[in-house]
Amino acid sequence: MTNHMIDGMDADALAAALSVPRVVLMPRVESTMDEAHRLGAEGAPGGTIIIADEQTAGRGRVGKRWESEQNRGLWMTLLERPGTASGLDVLSLRLGLHAAPVLELFTGAPVQIKWPNDLFTGGKKLAGVLVEARWREQKADWVAVGIGVNITSPPEFAAAASLLPGTHRSVLVLALVPALRAAAAARGPLTAAELAEFERRDFARDRRCLKPAVGVVNGITNDGALIITGEHGISHFRAGSLEFAT
Repeated sequence: MTNHMIDGMDADALAAALSVPRVVLMPRVESTMDEAHRLGAEGAPGGTIIIADEQTAGRGRVGKRWESEQNRGLWMTLLERPGTASGLDVLSLRLGLHAAPVLELFTGAPVQIKWPNDLFTGGKKLAGVLVEARWREQKADWVAVGIGVNITSPPEFAAAASLLPGTHRSVLVLALVPALRAAAAARGPLTAAELAEFERRDFARDRRCLKPAVGVVNGITNDGALIITGEHGISHFRAGSLEFAT
């Protein structure tokens, strides 16, 4: 495992290029999120990164399976130790806001954000973000930030987007990790500038939805809640999945 490489770069070379304490490269793993939590419990420092060629049990929110075939995407988890809960409630959205302009460098097309944690291009899902925290005495001991990006999509997944042909994982990692770390380091609610950027990239704005409630999507609040205008007025939702009406 120590000799494993991505595009000719081993773990030490990637760690040095990214200025992070440790990179773990794995050919095959059940879930990079699970590995991050294991390393977190062992005392791994913030900035530790786990990347796998393939995940056999990759997951998204609410236990949804994330297809993670060998070398078809970037399957990665970043471990951070924020020391505070400030900003964690909007972290998945903030990660999307930081990741979207980076991913546009590799799509050649606009990247939109779907509340609460997905990135789309050309109307198809390109990437997903998953944030899981572990707590100790009411403080965030560590946070695992998982991201899956489709580099090439299997033909049978018609709803999946992919990056431009010839995209190398190592180049994507070197571009994406600093953006993710910057998002993880931010504190507090979403700023006015972040809300404006989200509105510009909002995949769901003005679309009719069935979940988390029936109505029309009208953006988000600065604490990350989804705004839906329904039959009985405006409601805010901080949890759940967004499902559109057909």
